[in-house]
Amino acid sequence: MPTPVMTVAPEAVTPGFVGFAAIVVVLIAVILLIWDMNRRIRRVRYREEVREELDAEEAARAADEATETDADLPITREGDDDPRST
Repeated sequence: MPTPVMTVAPEAVTPGFVGFAAIVVVLIAVILLIWDMNRRIRRVRYREEVREELDAEEAARAADEATETDADLPITREGDDDPRST
């Protein structure tokens, strides 16, 4: 079985400076994309935390208003609201 012989010089097949520059550009692009993604994820987390705090404040305010409204209602004893008791 014959062994293949190289017909091209090994130096001509290497990527050279252009290949190195392309890899550096791709590396810089990936780093910038990761940095932007982390910034966006942090922003979404922060917005979610603020939204949860606002919802909690709104629920507390609604509970306070409900308590105040309940305090204005007349006090009824058991059986007073039964229509059959009249």
